[in-house]
Amino acid sequence: MNGLALLRIGGLVLLFAGLGPVHIVTKLLFGRSPWPPLFLAAAAWIVGARVRRQGKPIHGHTLLVSNHVSWLDILVMGGATNCAFVSKDQLGHPFIHWLADQNETVYVKRAHRKGAKDQAHTIAKALEGEKPVVLFPEGTTGPGTNLLPFRSTLLEAANFAARDVTIRPVVIDYGAAAAEIGWWHEPGKDNVVRLLGRRGTLPVTVHLLDPLDRRGDRKHLASLAREAIAQRLGLTSHAHSPIGEIE
Repeated sequence: MNGLALLRIGGLVLLFAGLGPVHIVTKLLFGRSPWPPLFLAAAAWIVGARVRRQGKPIHGHTLLVSNHVSWLDILVMGGATNCAFVSKDQLGHPFIHWLADQNETVYVKRAHRKGAKDQAHTIAKALEGEKPVVLFPEGTTGPGTNLLPFRSTLLEAANFAARDVTIRPVVIDYGAAAAEIGWWHEPGKDNVVRLLGRRGTLPVTVHLLDPLDRRGDRKHLASLAREAIAQRLGLTSHAHSPIGEIE
């Protein structure tokens, strides 16, 4: 681990030490806190990301459908859009789970494939609030230079929600650094240390694309979202990926 990685880790610790207590007190007093997205945005800046957002503002009751390249996506998207993430219900260390809770993470039991309808209902319930919810339909991080197949199951949440939900594709664009940032061929700890020790800044653009036409079924919506994201990234949207298909 090089000196820059250690410096950034120190910066993240100081950020948490400063904002963590303020967030907890604010939440206790008022029942909610504006600090989680500000924390994520500041954390992204500390690790070197320089985030720019393009596109029309996001309104309430919006399901965002995004490509997934790196663990950095969480910091970038959370800070840029104030979104809640959809995650598996087991995140490992309790501290990581606590951090996810602070940003109103929506938990689903992904191991139970027959429970996909229940998962969609869980997401639909979250969409009734004002906080947008983001899906990573690839199901895992990819190489950055290709999109994995999109799972369509959880897009059904928009049909189950009590309110009229908008579905918008979102592009996380790391530009020429996408292949370097892509997290799929190395252990998680090695990837985190490598990116924390990366010299220079990392320009990232979050493109908020136009809403999808809701008239199609979930598979059609997944296809439309994937095509729109691929087009904005300048990729050819093949049905398969070089690193394997996800059912």
